[in-house]
Amino acid sequence: MGTEQTTIKLDRFFRNFLDIEGFASIDRAQNGIQVDNDGSVIQKIAFGVDAAMETFERAADINAGMVFVHHGLFWDVPVLMTGNNRQRIKFLLDHNIALYAVHLPLDQHPKFGNNAVITDLLGLENIESFGLYKGRKIGYKGDFSKPVTIDEVIKKINFMNRPPLGIFPFGKKVNTNAAVLSGGCAQDARQAMKEGVDLFVTGESSHQIYHDCLEGKLNMIAAGHYNTEVWGLQAVMKYCRTDLGIETEFIDVPTGL
Repeated sequence: MGTEQTTIKLDRFFRNFLDIEGFASIDRAQNGIQVDNDGSVIQKIAFGVDAAMETFERAADINAGMVFVHHGLFWDVPVLMTGNNRQRIKFLLDHNIALYAVHLPLDQHPKFGNNAVITDLLGLENIESFGLYKGRKIGYKGDFSKPVTIDEVIKKINFMNRPPLGIFPFGKKVNTNAAVLSGGCAQDARQAMKEGVDLFVTGESSHQIYHDCLEGKLNMIAAGHYNTEVWGLQAVMKYCRTDLGIETEFIDVPTGL
């Protein structure tokens, strides 16, 4: 494919491998084109976790024609075009930047998804789906080729050497298997315990799950919502660059959460 890409062509490209339609009935996010441009050719795509003003401003600075994000502006409730929302959308329109958002289909994708990439970084084998959400399993679990410690796991999945938000070292000293669910999935530690998982890797921590992990002897790493959801974007970004021949760039706007 050439580099002469429009939002219509890019939407078709993304839908060809991301299961946007398959998640339409269960995903809170409005996946796909959230803000269109005027039909102009897009020469560069910026990738970022959140549809925030800093992301948009930095995309404009590098002359990106589209911003591809994991957390978009439009979800399952109507959004008023006031305050911050008005300013964000006005900025996109003024700079003719399209906004494309993909939530659960990017978490779940077996190759380009956040959970699949983390699973690959960990070197897990015998991969199975994990983490039931409204009838679909979003994450993955598998076995380590040799037992590993929590510290060894952290080194494998740290993005930009940023430390995890929380560590619950309540299980075995070395782990033989692990389950991965990026983002805000601390409550799914209970699923991990039921399925005999040694180590549960997710994004956010939770006070509510602390004693369950302690009493259930589960190791858990809360690596950060942001830091666990950069990986799918990185994978899709590389795929766009190699398959489409289009220029791409990742915009890192960490929240520390």
